[in-house]
Amino acid sequence: MSRSTILWSAALAAAALVIPFYLDASWLQDGLFAMAAAIGAIGLNLLTGATGQLSMGHAFFLAVGAFGYVYFASEPQEGGAHALGGLGLPTPLAAVLAVLLAGVAGGLFSPIAARLKGAYLGIATLALIFIGQFAMTNATPVTGGHNGRPVPPMELFGFVFADTPEAPLVIAGVPFGALERLWFLGAILLLGAGLFARGVLRGRPGRAMNTIRDHEIAAGVMGVPVSRYRAGVFVLSSMYGGLAGVLVALVFQQTVPDYFGLLLALAYLAMIIIGGLGSVAGAVIGAVFVSMLPRLLTRYSDALPLIVQPGQEGVGAAEAAQILYGLAVVVVVLFLPGGLLGLITQLRLRTGRPLPAAAPKHSLTPTPETRN
Repeated sequence: MSRSTILWSAALAAAALVIPFYLDASWLQDGLFAMAAAIGAIGLNLLTGATGQLSMGHAFFLAVGAFGYVYFASEPQEGGAHALGGLGLPTPLAAVLAVLLAGVAGGLFSPIAARLKGAYLGIATLALIFIGQFAMTNATPVTGGHNGRPVPPMELFGFVFADTPEAPLVIAGVPFGALERLWFLGAILLLGAGLFARGVLRGRPGRAMNTIRDHEIAAGVMGVPVSRYRAGVFVLSSMYGGLAGVLVALVFQQTVPDYFGLLLALAYLAMIIIGGLGSVAGAVIGAVFVSMLPRLLTRYSDALPLIVQPGQEGVGAAEAAQILYGLAVVVVVLFLPGGLLGLITQLRLRTGRPLPAAAPKHSLTPTPETRN
């Protein structure tokens, strides 16, 4: 690891530690949503960016993780026709089971993912969104129907990641409520998800995934089990989506079916395209860009032309953000194949700053040294 990489990592870690002491609750909530989006985008990038499998149903697996956690962690509630089920399990166990449940859902779909590719797989995964919306709105004992259901707070070794007015936690004069506590949990989950994905991409599985993406026939000739890898990466991507869904539920504190719709699935595709396909850093950059853009447009709408305040007639921050997503995707596809991460890399090269040492490229063409 180069010196610049170590310095950048240390700076990001220091920023993550001090941010809860300076930002208000609304910015912390947006930051947590960005962390959850980054976790989900990393998983989708493993599937689409590294393996070349288009998926438009990633929001479905976020829903499985979110509602799975709520069902596993909630106590049953009597209410006649409006009764809600639940297992009342410890919240850490409920979170793990929710991630595994998302993996099982991905495993059930993996035979299709192993046989299809490109637009055909994209259309097939798009059906998951509509199936999920139907199930979430009609499985009322599990999901709560259209209004959703409240989310039990995470409790780990007696420490509750929620507001505790009866026993407030104050650090350096700053009261630590639910969002401040969840900030560090989200940072740890994002760090673990990123390091694991980085290890996958830099190891033998990552080389096999890239070979399947670039040279599917050559991968089969070299002995790579193409269908098995496609199915396995789809399951892994689904588990990343489930973990992101659990974090979204904890932050939002209410699971609502409408959130996990087609717009969320398209937003995840925009994240990995804008940030940069096939890399962990690109997924994180794209997730932050897509998640924080509406917040920034709302915050500075007074100083920006053509953007009106909420409730006024005209183009609001949400609509402007969607327009900018589309423009960003077009610009990236036409002029920045490497996404924002590629642009940052080019700028660092032009300024003469050293880049981290890249992993050695593995060519499919044998050399005289490797023929024997």
